[in-house]
Amino acid sequence: MAAGCERLRDRHGARWTLPLRPPLCLACAVETLGDGGASLVRKKHALSRLRDALAWQALPVVQLLAPDERGCLCLIGTLFGMCHAVEDSDTQDQFGEVLVQLIVELKSEQYLRCILDESQKELCKATTRRGSLPTFTLLGKLADAVPVFADILVVEHSNLVDHLLVGLMYPNEGVKAAVCYLYGKLYSSPVGTEKLSVHFEERLCGLFLNTFGQAQTKELQVNCLGLLKELLKSDRFVSILMDNSKPEEESENSDLLEGENPLPLILKKLLLSRDEMLQAASSHCMAAVLVHSPSRYAPAFIHADVPEFLFECLMCSSEILIWSVYCSLLLLTEERLFFSKCHTVYGIESLVRSLQHVLQLNNVELHKQGLLLFTEIVKSTTRVACRVWDPRTRGCRKVQECCIECICFPGPADIIVHHIASGFVPLGQPVEIKLFTNRGICINAIDVLMKTVDCPVLEVVVEAVKAVAAFLRVNSCYRCPRVEFLGNMDSYYSTLWKVSEMLAAVELQSDPMAQENAFTAPCSENKETLNNFSEFLLRICDSLCIPMVMNYLERAVSSSVMEVFISALNTLFTVVPNMRDKFSKKLASSCFIRLILELKARFCSVQSNPALNQACSSFLCNLCLSLYSTTEKERTSSQEEQEMSELLQKSLPQLNYTVAESLLLLAENPEPLSLDQSLCNHQHCFILLLYFAYTLGDRFVPETELFLAIRNFLLLAQDHRDCLPPYILRAVLYLLAVCQDKGKALDSRSLCTIKRILDNLPDLSLVYIHCPLLLKFFLHCPELMGRFGHQVLQLWFSWEDCNHMETEEAAFGTSDQLNNANPLLPILKSNSSILLILLDLVCSSSVEVAQKVLMTLRTFLEKNEDVFVCDLLRSQFLQILQQLLVESSSASLQANRNLPILLSLLFLVQLRNKGMRELDSTDFKLLHQVSNLCGKCRPKDIDLLQPSLNFLYCTLHQTTPCSQQRAVAVLLSNVSLLELLQKLLECTWMWSFPSEPTYLSSEDALLSSGWLLAASLLIYQHRYNTEVHQTLSVDLRQVLNAVIFRNKKPVLLLVSIVQFLRAILQQNFSSLLVTVVQNTAQGATQPQPLSLEDAALHPLTTQQVFSLVVSLQNLLVHVYLQKDLLLSQAVVACLETLLEYLYVRNQDVALHVASQPWHRFLLLTLLSGSQKSILQPEILRLMTLFLKYQSSNIISQKEIGQILQEVAEANLVELPEATSRALHLFLCQIQSSRCQVEPVQARTIQTLLEHLPQQTNTCAKHQDIVCVGSVTIALPQ
Repeated sequence: MAAGCERLRDRHGARWTLPLRPPLCLACAVETLGDGGASLVRKKHALSRLRDALAWQALPVVQLLAPDERGCLCLIGTLFGMCHAVEDSDTQDQFGEVLVQLIVELKSEQYLRCILDESQKELCKATTRRGSLPTFTLLGKLADAVPVFADILVVEHSNLVDHLLVGLMYPNEGVKAAVCYLYGKLYSSPVGTEKLSVHFEERLCGLFLNTFGQAQTKELQVNCLGLLKELLKSDRFVSILMDNSKPEEESENSDLLEGENPLPLILKKLLLSRDEMLQAASSHCMAAVLVHSPSRYAPAFIHADVPEFLFECLMCSSEILIWSVYCSLLLLTEERLFFSKCHTVYGIESLVRSLQHVLQLNNVELHKQGLLLFTEIVKSTTRVACRVWDPRTRGCRKVQECCIECICFPGPADIIVHHIASGFVPLGQPVEIKLFTNRGICINAIDVLMKTVDCPVLEVVVEAVKAVAAFLRVNSCYRCPRVEFLGNMDSYYSTLWKVSEMLAAVELQSDPMAQENAFTAPCSENKETLNNFSEFLLRICDSLCIPMVMNYLERAVSSSVMEVFISALNTLFTVVPNMRDKFSKKLASSCFIRLILELKARFCSVQSNPALNQACSSFLCNLCLSLYSTTEKERTSSQEEQEMSELLQKSLPQLNYTVAESLLLLAENPEPLSLDQSLCNHQHCFILLLYFAYTLGDRFVPETELFLAIRNFLLLAQDHRDCLPPYILRAVLYLLAVCQDKGKALDSRSLCTIKRILDNLPDLSLVYIHCPLLLKFFLHCPELMGRFGHQVLQLWFSWEDCNHMETEEAAFGTSDQLNNANPLLPILKSNSSILLILLDLVCSSSVEVAQKVLMTLRTFLEKNEDVFVCDLLRSQFLQILQQLLVESSSASLQANRNLPILLSLLFLVQLRNKGMRELDSTDFKLLHQVSNLCGKCRPKDIDLLQPSLNFLYCTLHQTTPCSQQRAVAVLLSNVSLLELLQKLLECTWMWSFPSEPTYLSSEDALLSSGWLLAASLLIYQHRYNTEVHQTLSVDLRQVLNAVIFRNKKPVLLLVSIVQFLRAILQQNFSSLLVTVVQNTAQGATQPQPLSLEDAALHPLTTQQVFSLVVSLQNLLVHVYLQKDLLLSQAVVACLETLLEYLYVRNQDVALHVASQPWHRFLLLTLLSGSQKSILQPEILRLMTLFLKYQSSNIISQKEIGQILQEVAEANLVELPEATSRALHLFLCQIQSSRCQVEPVQARTIQTLLEHLPQQTNTCAKHQDIVCVGSVTIALPQ
């Protein structure tokens, strides 16, 4: 068979063979699909291979098929026919998927029309609507994949819409779901919405509502909601839907659509579905209706009792559903009917409980929305059946204390106090409202408001105080029925109850509320206060009972006292479930595991004190299970928790050993043929206790002894082929990791045992713990790192919080603090081979993991400049880029969110190069790949282009002339890159700039990098006379206007344009790379003949020269006073080049410009900036410029003498390199100019030149590279 396939491939030729595994002959696959005699199995195999080809080799497939339109149409027709010929739905989906993928890749509307024609024929000849399901499904997929498809369908094949109506009437919900999905795509298009508006009003609306109302399957309900969501974007469609009335004769026979407005009833039905996704979508649709006109549409929902069910939905845990319900209810509160129907009285309890739950979430917007809804309900409710809140009560005093505290803070505190103070109602004035009919709800509302007032987020506090103000205006504390507490409490609780009652009575005896509180009021039936009392018990036990008993234990230990004490603690686990986790952590961190083990070993050995033993065992079991649910939130398994619970309950009563005995127990070898598992259970139980104690800091066993015991336990378990449960193995690895620095290194046998055990696991995440010590344990052992390093690092970054990493990197300045915050950094420094694993994670992991990896690599490179890993990283980056560019198209590259981060890191590696170095083959390959990547991008792909252009720019400026010449040739041979640069230069005049010129947006940064790279290429092309394959065109008038007028231009963009202007001036506006054009402004007259001066300065004019000089002078004064050194250096360099250009073209104009009196005022202004302003390189270069062009009226002989005296007093050795270089040029210019200097001054000049650092006597080839924001720029020389 293989030989036959080979002959077929030879018959079609090698060009039809695609490089898949095994190779695929595309012609053979197409022939097999079109062969009527081929079996379905062969066709499915050919279809599978064709799908792989479209997935991995789409471009070669298109290049082979596209030239033959007839063949493409035949193939499309074959696939379309197979979609309807096969009966298996999975096979239909496969043919449809390949057909859609093929049409998407061919990118031709001709084939879309072909599909529509075939669909029309198929729908016309279909005997039943069920047979049209593949057609509807295919059309929906095409509408989803090709946006223009919907427009073509409604414009050119509108008759297909009639078949959709018939499909909606067919009694099959699969067909209806496919039709609704297609309708949703049609109405998502603006063209479809316009064309089908009449169709919806006259034919579709009623049928759609009927279909939606009777939908039973979730697929149909979801697709109906999707269509409804698109319809609700239009005011007209909302009006039609809400005004759609069902005739009385139809409504009488309908169980669902009773009344005049069926849509609210349909959405209410979805609220009853118990499906949170459907509930959220339903409430979202309600909000989408109400937002158009709450006063018009809210009554329909209120009459349908929708608010009642919305309040019920607030009891869920879904943040999305709660947000949607909040929005819907807020819109309903704008209608007075909402309050007259008493929905708020029914729903206030649900709202308060929802707020209690929401406040535990880290969702500020949800907090604000919930408080806003609470405020609106309380403000709009006009009647309450209770007294005015007495400002003398405890609850009111708490709020008053908050007000007093707010006064101490400046800023918005006075606004908060004003809101709260305005809410108090004068005592004794009865106001009747009906909102809070239950005292417990009122107390819960007060607790919620108190928590929100103390919130650290200002926006939440502002909403909270508004809610407090509204609450105080209309509400008050009132009598609440008493709870009759159960009388069968044990003696400990009875005693505590009496003490707490007495304390409360003494504290509140002067409070009027003490006479009518929930604990003293007779005939109480309200049980909500039991929770408050339980919390009170827990607080008392934490602050009073536990310290008192622990102090007692220091003097004497009584088994009977400890039995009562431990039993009471054990009961507290169930008294307040919501505080159980916090209570458990506090107990474990306070060495209670050690305490209980010591009590059991002392009092419960040899089966003595069974009651104490049972109390201690039950306490340890509850404590461990609570800690397990707290520490293992990410992967809590009910089965694992059940197994752990059974193990603890069975083994803890028998674990009555001392710590030393328990350690020996871990090394005990069970009998070979024994079926008794008690020894293993005891070992596992003790390991769990050690694990939970160590995680909370209670290290009651020396690390050296524990390390040895755990190692021996592992070896024995492996020798007996024991399969350790994941939770036991997790604890063992954690304990080994904690003790690794205290014990000896693991020998080869132990490491092989660990590897063998871990290899037998289906997933390493089962035993992974997000702990720096465990990470260090795996990465410090080469044997473990080579086998499990990739998986461990993948899990580490998956669990790590990205925001937390960024905060830590910003907060910690020293290296020790940063290493503590990110424990991976010191491990990377000691073992740089881990970098290879991290780079592999960048390519193979999700975007979130890749971002965290690259963030860590960036921090590592920034903080460890002494670690030389750049060559290693560059070679890996090259492989990654080559793989991405080969396997990805332009669109997929632009959608790859990992690639910008990777390029940023590549740029950071390049930036680490200090000085100049020769580029090797890897560097040139990287340069080639990055430039090709830039050529595939658009100007809007800022995330990709910014680091790429920075990399190209740095590579050009941080290398030797020989490598620089080759690098320039590589870049100039890339036509796509130069076309992109052309677009970026043109975008400078098209993109709008922000109102603040100092603000550098991402768009401005990209434009700046584009101008800088163009200037560098312009300079180096001229220097090395490099061949040019594509020219850049620049409008000189716009460049000059950008510098002269500089309206709203950010400073860095202005620096970039000035550097480009300087570069083009250096070339005398004559370059092979850049073509200078000068378009006339709109409305300008015909160009006049040039004057002699203008002809000499062409393409500049005399007017442009003077305007440019004045603008550069003004810029220099402005930026120098603002201490913007980049722009000042660029301006001075541009002035130098401009005068050189003028001097070559017309010496009279150049000397005239150089001798302008304004230059002296400019110089005096700059010199008055500070005492040592004379030693600024820009000022020295400016004075050198005036001396060069003999401007004696600008700088006189006397001033030269003063300058030389000040320079002579300076410490020349400590001067920066730029200052030394500028000073050297200034002194040399004085010697060579015609200005007369005294002999003493001449000797001073010679002495200064001799004492300047030697490197200033040679031309510095290296340019300093600085980063300003996201832009890299070389300082001008």
